[in-house]
Amino acid sequence: MDLFRESAEVLKEQGIQYSDKISYHQMCRWNSGLFYQHPALKNYRYYWRVEPKVQFFCDVDYDVFRFVEDRNITYGFTINLFDAPQSIPTLWPETKKFLAANPTYLSDNNMLDWLTDDQLRPEHTNAANGYSTCHFWSNFEIGDMEFFRGEKYSAYFNHLDRAGGFYYERWGDAPVHSIGLGLFADAAKVHWYVNQPHIALSAHADWVTHDRFRDIGYNHIPYYNCPNSPKCSGCTPGKFYAGEPFLAKEDCRPSYFKHVGTH
Repeated sequence: MDLFRESAEVLKEQGIQYSDKISYHQMCRWNSGLFYQHPALKNYRYYWRVEPKVQFFCDVDYDVFRFVEDRNITYGFTINLFDAPQSIPTLWPETKKFLAANPTYLSDNNMLDWLTDDQLRPEHTNAANGYSTCHFWSNFEIGDMEFFRGEKYSAYFNHLDRAGGFYYERWGDAPVHSIGLGLFADAAKVHWYVNQPHIALSAHADWVTHDRFRDIGYNHIPYYNCPNSPKCSGCTPGKFYAGEPFLAKEDCRPSYFKHVGTH
């Protein structure tokens, strides 16, 4: 506890949110690798994370669990952000140690280029010691617990847990999930839930057209996923954030689409 308090104070001085709240650290650790093992979930394969005070702007008129099962999808997300590198300085070095010890765990169709991109925000990649800090914002996620209960991800979580960064830094479940998926899952089985035909992803992005179904509108303050769909109302199509303009640079989707594409 003394080491936790000392570490938390350093993070707090750097402006890292919730760094001194042990309950937040415990929540991140729990969501990263423990809730899949809870006895109440043993007979379930898929989960949809739904948090208080979020908004859904579109009618969900189909069974999302049937959709992911029929298409063998491992993970679905709506928002793709950068993390604060000060909160995870040793997460990528520890990940590299794990990969060095388990090189066969790396998926043939991985997302390593997205995880290590140093072009969109090179200062982040440098500060996080090689990790771009791009992650799927896990307050919305639909996942296959067979992946997270599997040998590769379970071994990865246990390695991270022994390293101590859930408490002595502020490793979140979002980057841990994202790195695990990016390394060990088939990229073709990670799905983006949006339908934004003719909406530019950034000032420098090409105009794109996406397939149907990606139509779940979502808001967790301050970020949005607002599809261009007749099933949606109450949000502006293509809107990404509400607040100060600096929030726009937190969007990591251009890097994801560059290195991974959409599925």
